[in-house]
Amino acid sequence: MLSTRLSSSLITLTMLAGSIAGAQTLTVGMDADVVRLDPVLSAAAVDRHVLYQVFDRLVDVDENLKIVPSVARSWKISSNGLTYTLTLRSGIKFHDGTSLNAAAVKYSLERSLNMDGSARKNELSAIKSITAVNPTTVRIDLHAPFGPLLAILSDRAGMIVSPTAAAKSGADFGRAPVGSGPFSFVSRTQQDNITLNSYSEYWNGAPKIDKLVYRPFPDGDVRYANLLSGGAQVIVVDAKDVEKLESNNKFNVISIPTLGFQGIWLNTTRAPFNNKLVRQAVAATIDRNAVAQVVFRNTAKPAAGPFPPNTPAYSSSIKVPTPNIADARKKLKQAGVSNLTFTMIAATGTTTALLTQVYQAMMAEAGINMKIELVDNGALSSRATSFNFDAALLNWSGRIDPDGNIYDWVRTGGTYNYGRYSNKEVDALLAKARAQSSMSARKATYNVALGKVLSDTPYIWVYHQSNMYGTTKAVSGLKSIPDGILRFKDVVLK
Repeated sequence: MLSTRLSSSLITLTMLAGSIAGAQTLTVGMDADVVRLDPVLSAAAVDRHVLYQVFDRLVDVDENLKIVPSVARSWKISSNGLTYTLTLRSGIKFHDGTSLNAAAVKYSLERSLNMDGSARKNELSAIKSITAVNPTTVRIDLHAPFGPLLAILSDRAGMIVSPTAAAKSGADFGRAPVGSGPFSFVSRTQQDNITLNSYSEYWNGAPKIDKLVYRPFPDGDVRYANLLSGGAQVIVVDAKDVEKLESNNKFNVISIPTLGFQGIWLNTTRAPFNNKLVRQAVAATIDRNAVAQVVFRNTAKPAAGPFPPNTPAYSSSIKVPTPNIADARKKLKQAGVSNLTFTMIAATGTTTALLTQVYQAMMAEAGINMKIELVDNGALSSRATSFNFDAALLNWSGRIDPDGNIYDWVRTGGTYNYGRYSNKEVDALLAKARAQSSMSARKATYNVALGKVLSDTPYIWVYHQSNMYGTTKAVSGLKSIPDGILRFKDVVLK
């Protein structure tokens, strides 16, 4: 029998579908609500799904993770690696009619560098200056060579905002964001929906659908039921539902192995995890293979660190740890800690609820009492950014350059260093890798740094996730790009 909450969600979606029956509307059921729609302030992976529809980026990536032109149709890098010259497409307009030109790119990059609370500041810290040479040429000068720059500009740091709208809205820009992407922002109701309209003047051709609606359903059963009922045409699928969908000839399953990772942050600045031995003890209880098999039905891969297999910085010499309960007990004894109790915070949702319970059971084998606190995605982000937690279940969607999977996660003061970990040797190694041009040299440097981080154990890498989506057979044109973000411009809804 459907729960009251499930029934009401279905009724709501049915009413919504009926009200817009005359338009080509595609509804996406997400596993969490978006936190921020300002690309400068956004720090949650779920935000990217909407931001990629509303905003163009300077460059993009293709199915093979090759950086390809977008607003910047070409670029040149000086022989010393200090100057990037971008040539922009002409004639692009933001949704409010403002011209997207070199001045708008300069404004957007400087906004990311200077705005209070910017989550992009560290990503772009290598930039010394930005010059609008002429309306279609931007020159970026760096403090030092920085190999990851183009990869960073393929994501939120490279999103271009309307200077007119951003200047007018200030810190409230995310309430009504204005970009130049294939879809324009219409409205948002927190915890209910975000509605976008097709942008008919889009420079790369108008979308095939008229309206795109994102709806958050943390409960996987609710998402699944909405797909079956027609209330949504695309959903994030929980691993437990994949086999059922694959056996139903009315639906497709899209599996996209991602560049990211999932794991556990331990707050290194307060008890009990200001003690390295206690952090190591907790890490020793985790059976990564069991997590991949039991929770994710083998749709995820056990992780040894932040770099997934088949990515440039991955090293087979760093092995996936095996659980060792005896060692966990030994570490706790060495730390002088008995009856260890702490609380793990995690986002609400079917999968995270199961995952935290699995971790709880694993730790209990070593006599560790892990309490669980499930909160909504916005509260989780707030708690993480204010460092108000013992342990936190936090994931990363991944980046095409390995710098994006480690630098801001473990560098002192890094944007995503929620455990406030600090090791000056690690900081120096990560800075060294940023300045190296050869990927083989960078790989060696990253893995020396990673060895030190794994020993210090501020974060426990557990698995590399796959993005699993269920769609009706009426949906076609979705591309499997390993950054995990669905692009809807060329999607057709029959």
